[in-house]
Amino acid sequence: MSFSHPWVLVFLIIPAAWAWWRARRHGHAVVAPFDHAESRPRRPLKVLLAFAHSLPYALVALAIVLLAGPLRPQEPEEKRVMTNINFLLDVSGSMMSPFDQGTRYEAAMDKLLQFVDYRQGDAFALTIFGSNVLHWCPLTMDASALRCSKPFLAPDKLPPVFGGTLIGLGLEACIRNLVQQPEGDRMIILLTDGYSADLSGGNDAEVAKKLRDNHITVFAIHVAEGSPPVEIGLITSMTGGEVFSAGDVNSLQSVFTRINAMTRARVEKQAADMADAFPPFSLAGLGVLGAWAFCLFGFRYTPW
Repeated sequence: MSFSHPWVLVFLIIPAAWAWWRARRHGHAVVAPFDHAESRPRRPLKVLLAFAHSLPYALVALAIVLLAGPLRPQEPEEKRVMTNINFLLDVSGSMMSPFDQGTRYEAAMDKLLQFVDYRQGDAFALTIFGSNVLHWCPLTMDASALRCSKPFLAPDKLPPVFGGTLIGLGLEACIRNLVQQPEGDRMIILLTDGYSADLSGGNDAEVAKKLRDNHITVFAIHVAEGSPPVEIGLITSMTGGEVFSAGDVNSLQSVFTRINAMTRARVEKQAADMADAFPPFSLAGLGVLGAWAFCLFGFRYTPW
């Protein structure tokens, strides 16, 4: 129990001093003819009268406590920890290769948008890469920009600077993007179909170390037949993620479902807020007031 205005409690000394003064005060007695007669002591009556006499002081004390603003802690709430997810999408020319009923790019974009629907409450960004990098959509919880981007990012509509495949360059750009977010978990989902020359010669381990040091988990999806490059597997394993091979649309769908299951949103308890605690003292005051009103019908001291 705490109070919003604890200094008001100092005034509790008033009813306490008042009650002490009243207990010490005897007043002026009135002599009656039967004062010298013998009578039995009535201790229960004396206790009842003392109780009735103390009710006004208790009522004043409760009023002071209410003015002090009693507070009580509420139940701590649970808050979902947001995950900052940066999609890193390969838009090199090979992503226009046939894939099921469409192209690799179309399949990747369709499943990417479905994954966004799975993850309500998270923030998403979209970065495209080839021989260059472009942050197409900044981190946001509004996925409308992502849903409108599919017609504009098809590899055959982009300039030639996106013709190659530099995964390391794209990951470095995503690191710079994610570290700017002070809150939430960090994740990169890489969608690519090829081998990246800028990850050879030990560069894959260096990039993985940067990702791990910045607490970024990488999941990679190889949108093509065959096994994903070894370098991508090293990066995902060092960051706590995993690499998947999706040879068809059904496999791609199951991969996103599995990633969603592996990265359940964390929930953490928040500090309990303080709420008013008036009801107990208000009910006690009403009870004291009612008892005092009842006692006024006859339970009071008289001078004779």
